[in-house]
Amino acid sequence: MFEDSTIAPRPAEMFGPVQLTWETLPDGSILLSNQRPLDEYPPTLLHRLDHWAETTPDNPYIAERAEAGWRRLTYRQMRALVDDYAARLLGLSLEGSNPLLTLAPNSVDHAAIMLAAMRIGLVVAVVSPNYPLMGGDLTRLGEVVDQLTPGAVYLGGETIAAKAMPLLRTLGVPLLVPPGQAVAGCVTLADQPAMSQEAVAASFAGVGPDSIAKLLFTSGSTGTPKAVVNTHRMMCSNAAGLASAWPFLRHTPPVMLDWLPWNHTFGGNCCFNLALYYGGSFAIDDGKPVGAGVDRTLDNLRSLQPNLYFNVPIGFEALLSRLEQDEALARRFLGGLFFLFNAGAPLPASIRGRLDALAMRLLDRTVPWTGGWGATETGPFSTVVCFETPHADNLGIPMPGTTLKLVPEDGKLELRVRGPNVMPGYWRNPAATTASFDEQGFYRIGDAGRFADPARPEAGLRFDGRIAENFKLNSGTWVNVGLVRLAVLDAIKPLATDLVIAGHQRDSLGVLIFPSLPACRAALGTAADGLDELAVIRHPRLIETLGARLRAHNQLQHGASTRIDHFRLLETPPDRAANEVTEKGALNQRAVLSSRAADVIALFEGSGHAVAGI
Repeated sequence: MFEDSTIAPRPAEMFGPVQLTWETLPDGSILLSNQRPLDEYPPTLLHRLDHWAETTPDNPYIAERAEAGWRRLTYRQMRALVDDYAARLLGLSLEGSNPLLTLAPNSVDHAAIMLAAMRIGLVVAVVSPNYPLMGGDLTRLGEVVDQLTPGAVYLGGETIAAKAMPLLRTLGVPLLVPPGQAVAGCVTLADQPAMSQEAVAASFAGVGPDSIAKLLFTSGSTGTPKAVVNTHRMMCSNAAGLASAWPFLRHTPPVMLDWLPWNHTFGGNCCFNLALYYGGSFAIDDGKPVGAGVDRTLDNLRSLQPNLYFNVPIGFEALLSRLEQDEALARRFLGGLFFLFNAGAPLPASIRGRLDALAMRLLDRTVPWTGGWGATETGPFSTVVCFETPHADNLGIPMPGTTLKLVPEDGKLELRVRGPNVMPGYWRNPAATTASFDEQGFYRIGDAGRFADPARPEAGLRFDGRIAENFKLNSGTWVNVGLVRLAVLDAIKPLATDLVIAGHQRDSLGVLIFPSLPACRAALGTAADGLDELAVIRHPRLIETLGARLRAHNQLQHGASTRIDHFRLLETPPDRAANEVTEKGALNQRAVLSSRAADVIALFEGSGHAVAGI
C-alpha cells in the first residue's frame, strides 16, 4: 500500500452531512452543537491495534527510512513488538505516579514503546527531543523533569542521549535506548528483562477509557510548559468523531506520510491516532518541509503516495515552492490526495491560492482543503471542516459530542469547549486546571471565532485571533493580531516567510518582517547579483517595494488598528533555541517580541522604515 503506484479514486462521499443546533443564552453567549451521532468507540487506543492485528494482520501499518530502504511493519508485527516492549517495561516495576518519559524523534521504536506503555497502564510523557538540543541549555528539560519525576526515560538517539545525560544521570532511574544502540549508562530495550505475556494481559485488563494514556506539554510560550493529561476517552472519541466528518474513513484506510512531531498534539494525536484508528498506513517522514529538510521530504514523496496530507502553513509554503518547479511530482502528489489538511496556524489565502492554481493547471481540478481547530487540552479536535469552503481560515463545526460556547468578549466571540475530547486537567497542577474552566465546565481555549456566514452557522467558524495575542493601541482600540498578520502577509507575498505585529501601548502598528531571501533576490533581479544576504535585505529598492506594498494595503483599511505605520526587516531567521519557532514550525509571536525587544524599539524609534502616505 505504501508504494502502490495506482492512484486511488477520490471517495464519492468525501464529507458527511452537517446538522447543527444553536441556542442564545441570556448573557449573549451562543451554544453550538453537532447533532450528528458520535460513533461508538473502544475503551482504549490499543483495542484498535488489536482489532487490525486480528482482522487485517498483513496490512502495512508503519514504516520509516532505514539504510537499506524502508523498514515496514504490518499490524501483526507491530502488535508483537508492542507486546514485547510492554513485557520489558512491566519488568521495571514502575509506579503509576512516575511516568515513562520519552525523549525521541518519531520512529517505529518510539511508536512501539508509547503503545507498550499504554498497554500496561503506564503513563507515557512524550517530551520534545529538541529540549536538550537548545544550545546546550537544559533548563526547559529540567522544568519538565521536575513536574514529572519520571520512573524511566526512553532516549531515541545517541545525540539526544549525549546532550541530555548531564541532567538524566542525576535522576537515578533506568535509561533505555532502542535495540542496536550502545550508549554509556543506558540499557537497550532488547536487553531489558521481560515479564510474561500473561502479566501484560492482566495489566491491560485494568486500563479503561478514563485511564491516563499520555502526557503532552503545552508550548510554554507564556511560562513553564504544563503537562496536559490525555485519556483514552479523549483520543478515541476524537478519532471516532472524524468518521462523521469524513465518512470515507469507514471503508477507505488513510495512507499518510507525516513529519509532525509526536510530542505535539497535531502530530501525536491527530495524525498518529488517525492512521491507527482506521487501519491506515503511516510512513514517518524523516525530512521536514521547512529548511534543509525539504529535499528529504520530496524524496519520500517520490517514493510514497499518500491519500491524506497534513501540514502547517510554513510547511505548505516551502513544499509549494518546490512543487511549482517539479510538475511531474506535483501531478502525482496532488492527483492522489483526497484532501490537504492545514492546522497549527491560519493558512494565508495566498498559499491556498497558489496550490489551487497549481492543481487546476496540472489536474484540471482543485484538491479539497480541510482543517480543524483545538488544542493540546482537547485531544486535539474541537471542530473540523467537513465541507467545501472558500475560506483558508475556516475552523469548521463542532465535533460530534462536542459543544462550543461563544462568549462575547471585547467585541469578539471567545471560543470555549466542552465534550469527551476535553482533558480532565493538568498533571499535578490543580490551580491551573481550575483556572482553565468556566463555571459551566467549558475549557477556555483562548481563541476567538466568527461565523463565516452569520445567517448560516453550518458554514462554519473562521479564526478571529488569539485573545492573549491581541492588544490595545494607546487610543484604546483593540488590534486583532491574527487577522492583521494574515492580511499583511498577503500584501507583501512572497517577500516574507513570516512576520510579527507590534504596537502594544503605542499610537500605531508596526511589523517585523522575516524576509524570504530567494524571493527578495528575485524581486531585485540583476541588482542582487554578487550581493550577500545583508546587502539584499538592506537594498533601497527592496525597502521601496515593501513600502509600496504596505501603502497599497493601508489604502484598503479604515483605521489605525489595521494599518501599518512602520516596518523593519529582521536580519536573522527565527531562533528555535529562543522558542521563536514552535515544534510544529509556527512562529511564536510572543517569544519573538520578547527576544527581539531591541528590534521593536528600533522599529518605532530608530531604524524602522515609515510607510509614507497613510
